[in-house]
Amino acid sequence: MSQFSFEYPLAFLVILLFMLCAKWCRERSRAIFFPHVATLIGSDGHKSRLLNWLKWIGIVAAVAALASPVITKSYSNSKKEGRDIVLVIDSSDSMRQQGFDPSDIFKNKFDVVKEVVADFIKKRENDRIGMVTFADVAFIASPLTFEKEFLTSITKMQKLGMAGKRTAINDALVQAYNLLSKSKAKSKIVILLTDGIDNMSKVPFPDVKSMIEKRDIKLYAIGIGGPRDYDASYLTALAKAGKGEAFGARDATTLSRIYDEIDKLEATKLNNKKVVEHTYLYIYPLFLAIMSLLLFIYFRNQRGI
Repeated sequence: MSQFSFEYPLAFLVILLFMLCAKWCRERSRAIFFPHVATLIGSDGHKSRLLNWLKWIGIVAAVAALASPVITKSYSNSKKEGRDIVLVIDSSDSMRQQGFDPSDIFKNKFDVVKEVVADFIKKRENDRIGMVTFADVAFIASPLTFEKEFLTSITKMQKLGMAGKRTAINDALVQAYNLLSKSKAKSKIVILLTDGIDNMSKVPFPDVKSMIEKRDIKLYAIGIGGPRDYDASYLTALAKAGKGEAFGARDATTLSRIYDEIDKLEATKLNNKKVVEHTYLYIYPLFLAIMSLLLFIYFRNQRGI
């Protein structure tokens, strides 16, 4: 937004002094008798008007320069600080269990998870998100990307059994941390979701816990289903190592609330900084004033006054 103004508008009051002086402070010439003075005054009338114009243009321009005209531009510089997030999704055979969503008891856990995850992805407008799916093995379903539509499509394409039937949580976390290893984001997050107990990983728990502790990546762990479906203490230990939190969800509504809570905990930082830019324009009226006064002096000297 641009705005023109004068820094010192009261300076224009000086023009009043010049106007009063022009009226009351007339120059007194020496009285010389010359019989044809009226003729001379008539022939030089246009020059006198020119001098008068130059004088007043010079005065007004000089005062305008003194008032310091300025164009002020102000705008907000918004800086959004996004995050790199890796979603680790359990696709083992136990996710086939139905009844997790009371509104549709025939929907299995995996379908509910895909819906909740897709909704979470839509909310993270300024973040890069990647996905790791695991069962017997863990693989990167999607690299880190800002393309939310692509990621939503990838989420829908995930199928039960495509990575096996058992549960390899530790291996999945290793994949997720490797995915973030080259990330330059200030904030990096892993969200692990599982309904089982690790029974397939090649990487032992102490090793994965040590890896998590050494990395500056926050870890949220979500167990879904009944208390016996997943190892809550195991997930809590992982989340603690990753300086995050562990959650438990008995049904689809609770799971949705957990993702909403994580969304709030990891809200995108928005720094609004107002920037004001001043462009001073006094040089233009000052230049006009100098030129007008120089011409005034030139023409006046030509007249021999």
